[in-house]
Amino acid sequence: MFDRILQRSRQHERGVARFLRDLIAIPSPSAQEGGVIRRVEAEMQACGYDEIRIDAMGNILGRVGNGPRVVALDAHVDTVGVGNRANWSVDPFEGDERDGVIYGRGACDMKGALASIVYGGRLVKELGLEGDCTLWVVGSVQEEDCDGLCWQYIINEDRLSPEAVVIAEPTNLAVYRGHRGRMEIEVRTEGVSCHGSAPERGVNAIYKMAPIVADIERLNDRLGGEPFLGKGTVTIAEIRSTSPSLCAVADSATIHLDRRLAASDTLESAIGEIQSLPSVKAAGAEVVVLDYAVPSWRGLVYPTKKHFPTWLLPEEHPLLHAGTATFRQLFGEAPEVGRWVFSTNGVAVMGMHGIPCIGFGPGNEVYAHMATEQIPVDHLVKAMAWYAAFPGTFAAAVRT
Repeated sequence: MFDRILQRSRQHERGVARFLRDLIAIPSPSAQEGGVIRRVEAEMQACGYDEIRIDAMGNILGRVGNGPRVVALDAHVDTVGVGNRANWSVDPFEGDERDGVIYGRGACDMKGALASIVYGGRLVKELGLEGDCTLWVVGSVQEEDCDGLCWQYIINEDRLSPEAVVIAEPTNLAVYRGHRGRMEIEVRTEGVSCHGSAPERGVNAIYKMAPIVADIERLNDRLGGEPFLGKGTVTIAEIRSTSPSLCAVADSATIHLDRRLAASDTLESAIGEIQSLPSVKAAGAEVVVLDYAVPSWRGLVYPTKKHFPTWLLPEEHPLLHAGTATFRQLFGEAPEVGRWVFSTNGVAVMGMHGIPCIGFGPGNEVYAHMATEQIPVDHLVKAMAWYAAFPGTFAAAVRT
């Protein structure tokens, strides 16, 4: 069976590559994914999916099979922006293919995986691999803005609750079993404005913030963790202030923190660490976990707190065994088992809802968000084969 899957996957090399180039050609920043969703819908129809639907948030869900074992493959369809065009050696929306590598915005993160999971579903259909599985192939939205929001909606509102979910973010064809969580936090100080010619008449909110900035840097060095997922981190991503004019003392200052959560960190512990800093206490600063409430491309607002929990699948879990066995049966060797440095939709699937996750995706995450973003065509083919073979392997593992 595995040889047949791999052989058929190779036969679809040009098809999956063309599909990816089409996807890259459609800009799809967060909350503006409608065009690429419609292109995925057309491809799913051409691939013979049993059911295709676009939910009220704008996620696309394609079904193959109707068995009792429910498995989902997830790839977000949105991308970050292009940034400075001068840094690109190719048109970021052309999907340029050179020497077996496709370049462009979203090639690696993660339209390449999107193309491969859609074609993985096609192989399941063509080769009759459904067995006792129902496979859902999901193109999810707004992940770059708010990872996991889409799956909160899919689980809570679409009422899709798979036994297992494969997050297809780039793993360089390794099998991943988790990553650190994250939070977005603001620290805010207040001052009293006055004319800039006599600053002693006021209280400068920026000066109150200055020692907090230094304390945050020192806090990062003290944060702990565990060997596999790594230590927690905190960094200042943005600083801003307000004043009546550029000839006045600042009456407010705000820093935006990117806090990455180790396995032992919680929302409460991460907030408490910042609130207890001497500089934060001295300034009477406010510490706030941010909210996300941005309309999707279909106009739906689904608010959430910007706290995205850590998740880690145990080494002995049958889902991990099924993922590594699928790789071994297809390619004749054991895969690397690892974890992401960045965050994924797994924060909602497993972190919030406890549905077991693993990661497997084409492309190397080092190219994510870069002007050199790229993916090997060979990865698309191998990933396609893995996505087609995995549901059956998983179903067999849970039966035993």
